[in-house]
Amino acid sequence: MKTNDNVAVVTGGASGLGEATVKKIVSEGGKAFILDLDEEKGGNLVSELGENVAFQKTDVTDESSVQHALDKAVDTYGKINVLVNCAGIAVAKKTFGSKGVHDLGSFSKVIQVNLIGTFNAIRLVSEKMAENNPNDYGERGVIVNTASVAAYDGQIGQAAYSASKGGIVGMTLPIARDLSKLGIRVMTIAPGLFETPLFESLPDKAKEALGKMTPFPSRLGYPAEYALLAASIIENPMLNGETIRLDAAIRMQPK
Repeated sequence: MKTNDNVAVVTGGASGLGEATVKKIVSEGGKAFILDLDEEKGGNLVSELGENVAFQKTDVTDESSVQHALDKAVDTYGKINVLVNCAGIAVAKKTFGSKGVHDLGSFSKVIQVNLIGTFNAIRLVSEKMAENNPNDYGERGVIVNTASVAAYDGQIGQAAYSASKGGIVGMTLPIARDLSKLGIRVMTIAPGLFETPLFESLPDKAKEALGKMTPFPSRLGYPAEYALLAASIIENPMLNGETIRLDAAIRMQPK
């Protein structure tokens, strides 16, 4: 599926990995529709990138919010044939430690946003994609999800985050099988340590120390490198039902 023929919905598209993906798609002639809660950043991207980008304030955990945004995307650009799920949050809490037990509310919130929010967008966009005419490869759509190496190498304090990302990895293959007869491919990217808003508050020395944990290249990943892989997945019709680690060979230690 050629990027310049695409209308891509990007959740969490106003910053970080999602923002880089939006810029990559637009730079190659595609159109992007951003679903995000941050109206200021979303509006700034629309102003920066022009008429091939649109924004809708959206809560990915809310069915009506996502449905309204997808309807608006179709009204704006006529179709949706790509979904890139980048919306997500993280907490750092031990199951039990000096501060007591892990509160259930924050655990549930991470699952709700990262896992259920991803599935909510997938299930609703698949209905839109099913209406597309297939291309020469029989494709009607491509879905790219964002997990994390924490799905495999969760660190101390990452029970909620790892569970949410592990759920995304686990549902990738069955959803790809569910949607295969419609010509909709489903893939997941599991990034390692990347320069995202999560690390913005860290001093340079801390970022450098994190980067040195990575075998090669020994640095934090750039969001543009995530976007490059997302674009490759969109364009390669044989990529389906799999999770790709984008991590420069890192394997996370317990802490």
